[in-house]
Amino acid sequence: MSCANKPKPYEQMTYPGERVQVDVKVVPRKCIANPELRLFQYTAIDEFTRLRFLAAYPEQSTYSSADFLRRLKVWYMRAAASRRSVFRRTTALSLRTAFLAAIATYRRCLKKTAAELGVCHKRIRPYAPRHNGKVERNRREDQKRFYSCHAFYSLDDFTKQLAVHNRHSNNLPMRPLR
Repeated sequence: MSCANKPKPYEQMTYPGERVQVDVKVVPRKCIANPELRLFQYTAIDEFTRLRFLAAYPEQSTYSSADFLRRLKVWYMRAAASRRSVFRRTTALSLRTAFLAAIATYRRCLKKTAAELGVCHKRIRPYAPRHNGKVERNRREDQKRFYSCHAFYSLDDFTKQLAVHNRHSNNLPMRPLR
């Protein structure tokens, strides 16, 4: 048995905002009334407090990602998690982007925005729930509790419903697993 394949133990976070997991979900087409409309849910979860921030966007782009990071920082500042944070995100966007120039532009823009906000941005391997598991689990819960029973008629409608869902889910009682 090789020691090289042994996973590192999980590092417990010690204060709010120390590490935040970020991911993007494509809203299922069956939830959208207008077949022309595409919607994306950006999700961020603080590993210490398990508080999450959700935002709706009409596209998954450089601008949307940078805007989400800015809005997330403001939201966490209000939530008293103003220490330097480490944001983890999957590389799904860079995998979907066909042109290398677009990938380079995306990385530069996101790095620039993260640097402006004093955030350490770490990329992780795609489809690695071990690294981004809290976001992945929340996305599964969203599918069961939110997307399976809602319909969206516009970006504005989706934004409003998502905000209500976020407030509700952040106030659900939770207990740590043993």
